[in-house]
Amino acid sequence: MKITDIKAEKVRIELTVPFRVAFAEINYSENLLLKVSTDEGIDGYGEAAPMPFVTGETIDSVISVINMIRPGLIGMDPMDIEKIHELMDTCIYGNSSAKCAVDLAMYDLMGKFMGQPVYKLLGGYSNRVQNDITIGISTPELMAEEARQHVLKDGFHILKIKAGINVEEDIRAMRLIRETVGPHIRLRVDANQGYSASDAVYAIQEFKKAGIEAVEQCLPHWDFEGSAYVRSKVNGIRIMLDESIHNHLDAARACKNGCADILNIKLMKCGGLFRASQINSIAEAFGVTCMVGCMMETKLATTAGVSLVAAKKNITEADCDSFLFYADEQTGMTGGFTRDNDIFTLLDAPGFGLDLSF
Repeated sequence: MKITDIKAEKVRIELTVPFRVAFAEINYSENLLLKVSTDEGIDGYGEAAPMPFVTGETIDSVISVINMIRPGLIGMDPMDIEKIHELMDTCIYGNSSAKCAVDLAMYDLMGKFMGQPVYKLLGGYSNRVQNDITIGISTPELMAEEARQHVLKDGFHILKIKAGINVEEDIRAMRLIRETVGPHIRLRVDANQGYSASDAVYAIQEFKKAGIEAVEQCLPHWDFEGSAYVRSKVNGIRIMLDESIHNHLDAARACKNGCADILNIKLMKCGGLFRASQINSIAEAFGVTCMVGCMMETKLATTAGVSLVAAKKNITEADCDSFLFYADEQTGMTGGFTRDNDIFTLLDAPGFGLDLSF
């Protein structure tokens, strides 16, 4: 099987309401869908969801990178995934979401060629995932009401709550949310790099009183030592790293130095499923579990993320919920997986199993 053509299509995804985190307010996302054709008559699809303040990319830079690597990819075998990543890394440093688009298309092609869903190619541990849903930053009262709706109306049992702008307001929000949803709903917090080390220790001690089980990315992405310090000062609540973990080298550094209990893998941040699997393997070797998160992705990349969670025993958590904040949950694509409240069940169709063409 040889690659014969690569086409790209830009899509703009509008959120139903603005989504606020510590470092930005997000209203829409511009993504790139990639179609890779082969001499076997099989097409594979991938996606890039760049986020400038996380991946350092824009939609225009992604298009430029795809145009740069396209000539080298023509004629390659999609099954040679390590060689394909070597080609991309030799051509350009970073640009992880652009590389992710290529990576996902290769896995979609491999699955279709072999007649297997991608989650089985990756490990096949399960085909079902329990997912969380995220609550953006607002007033504590509005956040508590949103939490109530997600639990009672939408059937979610795990809530991820954004924080990191005002410590005291964050603490009040966690208390109100816990009072609203009761003791049996799992809660975790994401500070998105918004705290200092001292604020993080103080906040986590207060969060513990509200039954928060994990706190994600308290400090700036570069501060591994600070994360290790914070982790050493708290107990009974897990520390997670997200923006600090872009590749397997970051994972090794974090695990070796005791910086985290959980690593948040994002396909757009690391360059796709091949690199994501490397991160998980390193974490597993150190006894650290993983979660798979997402950017503002369509159902295509979301299916890839859910496939990775389902495939690997060491990936115990899923934060693949961005598509739930769009006017069209399917983002124009059917298939991939079904959703029953917070349980996502992958289809056993080849590749990602999505109804998609352009």
